[in-house]
Amino acid sequence: MSEVIFLGCEAVARGALDAGISAAFAYPGTPSTEIYQTVEDHAKKHHMDVRGMWSTNEKVALESAVGVSYAGRRCLVSMKHVGLNVAADPFMNVAVSGAHGGLVVVVADDPGMHSSQNEQDSRYFADFAMVPCLEPADQQQCYDFTREAFELSEALQVPVLLRLVTRLAHSRSSVKLAEARAQNTANFVADPTRFILLPTNARRAYGQLIDKQKTLQDYSEAHAVNTLTLRQGKNQEQRPGILVSGLAWNYLQEALGDKLQDYNLLRIGFYPLPVKKIRQLLDASSTIFIVEEGYPFIERYVSALGLMTERPIRGKLTGDLPRMGELSQDAIKQCFGLPVTPSLQIAGLAGVLVGRPPSLCDKCPHTDSYLAINEVIAEVNPGARVMGDIGCYTLGAVGPLQGIHSCLCMGASIGMALGVVHAGMGQALCVIGDGTFTHSGMAPLLDAARDNTNIKVFILDNSIIAMTGGQPTAATDEDVVNLVAGLGVPREHIRIVVPSPHKKHHTQDTIREELAYTGLSVIIARRACVTYAKEIKEIKETREHKHHIPVVAA
Repeated sequence: MSEVIFLGCEAVARGALDAGISAAFAYPGTPSTEIYQTVEDHAKKHHMDVRGMWSTNEKVALESAVGVSYAGRRCLVSMKHVGLNVAADPFMNVAVSGAHGGLVVVVADDPGMHSSQNEQDSRYFADFAMVPCLEPADQQQCYDFTREAFELSEALQVPVLLRLVTRLAHSRSSVKLAEARAQNTANFVADPTRFILLPTNARRAYGQLIDKQKTLQDYSEAHAVNTLTLRQGKNQEQRPGILVSGLAWNYLQEALGDKLQDYNLLRIGFYPLPVKKIRQLLDASSTIFIVEEGYPFIERYVSALGLMTERPIRGKLTGDLPRMGELSQDAIKQCFGLPVTPSLQIAGLAGVLVGRPPSLCDKCPHTDSYLAINEVIAEVNPGARVMGDIGCYTLGAVGPLQGIHSCLCMGASIGMALGVVHAGMGQALCVIGDGTFTHSGMAPLLDAARDNTNIKVFILDNSIIAMTGGQPTAATDEDVVNLVAGLGVPREHIRIVVPSPHKKHHTQDTIREELAYTGLSVIIARRACVTYAKEIKEIKETREHKHHIPVVAA
């Protein structure tokens, strides 16, 4: 048994490889990106027969993974929390159809919104779908739980969700590795009607999923990670109790230290919740503190939204712990009435250190695109709003560019522009990246093309998904042009510009011409990302010689 230092994401990836996966799929998104990247790098280095790819979006990634499971092999699919929204349709339905080969869905949540639009808690999706959820507290559990998740998936024929959070995904610790397992032999599911969710089949499959809930409940009660420790108080008095889950256990240990010995304790790492153990904790404790990273998921169950007053329950819903952002040792100390060590204060420091919001890289082509768009708008249509999207170019929202006026979710810019026109504003503008366009921007553009809606779509094509580390896009250059034309946009209103200072006048003239046209226009601002120029060249050279599904193994 060897020992290595891993990020949480890396530990999950290695756990999946050692569990015998045959494939992996993902869409990049912080804090989950390193999971698939590690699978790919390790498989290439060791010439492993593991297939996989960066998928067009999370829905496609999960559906591809379900196909691998259908064929009897193990597959890992990874995404960030908002990506599970995109994959919700297949996720909810594969819970009903069930898995054949092991199917593990790893979702990395982002409490504190370090790089996300919300703090969404993926445990609710697992509960909604009635599938098991594992929530590791450290990197060793990331590795162990991933391997266990595949075993459980095949034993009960259900998909399993593994939930990470940012601090765990992006921190390092030592991990002891176990002997790797061989891959499954491909074999089709014996009863294909399981995966044909016509109502008659779906009702039967849904009944089977409900029947599995008792097994899952019993598994949770017996699981070693759901550990209950009851301590007898002095003179038979009840002690207060703590219910803690996942990564929050680390914050709790650091905050309370030896004082943990004064509390009854129940740790949670496997869901559904171990109801019997929670009942024992409630019966043995005077007060219950619930400490969890993310939403007050457990607290809502245990407190019945505050309607149950059998035991005082203190947590996020009661205001004893912060409802927003990540947990911290100081927040937990305050909750338990412990003194908080004052932070270091240096006189005059506040006047020296100022906030530094992220900005576009120097010489970024998006900067030149925004400068050209802003100047033409100021001249032709002052006060016009530009609907934005998610990618590096979202940073165009901050000064000095202030080039976009919305950013909702992946692919929303084109749909919002459609809505602006339907609201009676006459004309609308939007920007979207080449990666985001293929992720979820093509469907709304199809709607716009169908009615020739008077919107101006700027596709900022920098040939790579730069914000998450330089993953390949599904389409770039002429492929984007052909996609746009195939969706029904007339070729005369698909315009190509090069966003650079010395071609600024041509870019602006093109924008003016299309703004004067009443109807749908797509202006593709095409210039490669300066940061990933080498990677872009390698990707394009590879695509010239490769016309099949990428294979991770060399």
